[in-house]
Amino acid sequence: MTRRLPLRLILASQSSRRRELAISAGWEIAIIPPPEQAEASALPRQPSETVCDFVTRLARVKASAVASSLSRSDKRAILACDTVGEIGDSILGKPSDAHDAQRMIETLSGKKHNVFTGVSIWFPETLSKNKADEKQLRHSIVEGCASSSVFMDPLNQEAIDSYMATNEWRGKAGACGFQDKLLPLHLLKGSANNVVGLPVEFIEQLIHQHVNGR
Repeated sequence: MTRRLPLRLILASQSSRRRELAISAGWEIAIIPPPEQAEASALPRQPSETVCDFVTRLARVKASAVASSLSRSDKRAILACDTVGEIGDSILGKPSDAHDAQRMIETLSGKKHNVFTGVSIWFPETLSKNKADEKQLRHSIVEGCASSSVFMDPLNQEAIDSYMATNEWRGKAGACGFQDKLLPLHLLKGSANNVVGLPVEFIEQLIHQHVNGR
């Protein structure tokens, strides 16, 4: 069950699915997507990083890019997320093209996979003054990672070809959207919202803990 948030949020995302989930939760949001080069410039997953560490770092990069574009007087908190799928030792982000998308669907067919969403929330703090006597906005950062497990029923080639023809694989981690109901996906563990890309309850918990812990 969602709770009204005690602050206004900037959702640092161009995802229509995240926007719809945020609005459905009753959040007061403004949409400011990070520049494309921000995510593109992020380093790939490092050998020492867990999947959660990786997606949380990507979310932090997005939040930082949006924070740097705001005026110093902006008092809204910034929320950024990044979602990937994991199966075995493979990370499934957004497919680069149709061939990559089909490879992902064939990999997921008949198997369980995990979905991770990294969350980075930047809360504005009291304005401080630098040596030039100019006010600067500082942020306190709260981060976390939500996970879910999903199973996809086995697909034959006809079913895969039919799905690929819809083009609904575009822009989605693992080339599939849980909310689209175009593929036989079953939630085994965790939040369905997390699979879509915005773990609403988890984010609300982080925000309330931060605000109430002050």
